[in-house]
Amino acid sequence: MCGRFVLISDGQAIQTAFDLTSTPNPMSARFNIAPTQPVAVITNEDPSTLTYHRWGLIPSWSKNTKIGSTLINARSESVEEKPSFRTAFKRRRCLIPVDGFYEWKQQSDKNKTPMFIHMKDDSIFAFAGLWEIWNSPEGDEIRTCSILTTDANPFMATIHHRMPVILPPSEYATWLADDQSPGILRGLLKQYDPDAMAAYEVSKFVNKPANDTPECIEPVSGSSQQTLLF
Repeated sequence: MCGRFVLISDGQAIQTAFDLTSTPNPMSARFNIAPTQPVAVITNEDPSTLTYHRWGLIPSWSKNTKIGSTLINARSESVEEKPSFRTAFKRRRCLIPVDGFYEWKQQSDKNKTPMFIHMKDDSIFAFAGLWEIWNSPEGDEIRTCSILTTDANPFMATIHHRMPVILPPSEYATWLADDQSPGILRGLLKQYDPDAMAAYEVSKFVNKPANDTPECIEPVSGSSQQTLLF
């Protein structure tokens, strides 16, 4: 799963990485993005612009917004069958730019250690996401999104059994293309290259969503960066 992530790159860096015509200016660095908060997305509706959606998908048929907090992730294995996600999978896909994400590693003493996962070269990358529009009885429009997940690759398996679907830049356009065949889309929902990823332990300061400062991604004293070792 993915329950917390980071986006600290500035607007110009994001614009370059995703070939956008514009980004909101200024963009605030976010060190601890949590469910139900606004997240930056690039949708198939307007693939050249960065916009903000609320994290936690609310299906258009939902009677209220409560379901959103339970739909922050969508399992890629069942996304085509689930009523909450199947229409979005066909018609409303997005990229969610990130600089890294957190996962909590289970220890033998039942404690969990927060880990910060990122690319070895510290580059910006993107989760595969879905988005929806929900209209309230009062006529308000709420745009929401969810992050697709898959089984962990060999690197992530040392931390957690699931991971977000990370798309390489060469697949961005395919994911956002309208009227894409289900078979091609399914083929994109795979594990990311484990050799490109790294992680290190951070403090439990990150456990509290209200904490959104650089301290969240500071390595714990004495910890070393973890990479895939065969």
